[in-house]
Amino acid sequence: MPDQPPYLAVADQLRQRLTNGEWSPGARLPSRAALADEYGVGDNVVRRAQELLITQGLLEGRAGSGTYVAEPRERLRMVRSWSRDDRDGSPFRADMAGLGKRGTWEHRTEAKVPAPPEIAARLGIAEGDPCVRTAYEFLADGKPVQLSTSWEPYALTAGTLVVLPEGGPYAGHGVIKRMASIDVTVSRAVEQPEPRPATAEEATLLGVQKGALVTAIQRTYFAQDGRPVETADIVVPAAHCEIVYEIPINEA
Repeated sequence: MPDQPPYLAVADQLRQRLTNGEWSPGARLPSRAALADEYGVGDNVVRRAQELLITQGLLEGRAGSGTYVAEPRERLRMVRSWSRDDRDGSPFRADMAGLGKRGTWEHRTEAKVPAPPEIAARLGIAEGDPCVRTAYEFLADGKPVQLSTSWEPYALTAGTLVVLPEGGPYAGHGVIKRMASIDVTVSRAVEQPEPRPATAEEATLLGVQKGALVTAIQRTYFAQDGRPVETADIVVPAAHCEIVYEIPINEA
């Protein structure tokens, strides 16, 4: 049988040191150069070994900072539910509270962003029509658990108090409540989940390895007259979250 590749041998030794408690959770590992010198291998071998342990959830990489021992992390239950979207306040914050965690988010909004072709098709507008785009990073107890990029037609909310999703009196209340304030009734949502590898940017924001499995959800809200009023691309790391759909049953 062929000899074990060097990076696997290094990964085995690092894994044993983690098991023995040489480095505690949250501790920063020695630099790659130091580990390469210790094991008599190249930096690239150490990098591949660390990447393997990151995918196994034992280590985590932090851009510009180094490699750390991963903190024990439970897999969160993310509930996708129409009935939950209809309540006051933030469904995400309420869901996290139900898990005993503090749900917060960071956001960045840009107004009058030209709609790219795919977004224009999803919103039923012309390519290049202005939109309000908001990028979100959702956190549970300060740890990233979900990303979302939302697009709304600027013509729909321009001149109203809800033109900025995170500004004004309805900030943080979600699409349904915000649209209701301008007499637009959201009647349904369509979601399309699909597994795929994380991009480099997503991996950095979510604290996972590039290429780690995520669930990408394409969601669009529709008004009673059939108009799309918002569409979003939601990204959830599969290793840290499980997605559950809650479907209400209407009795005849």
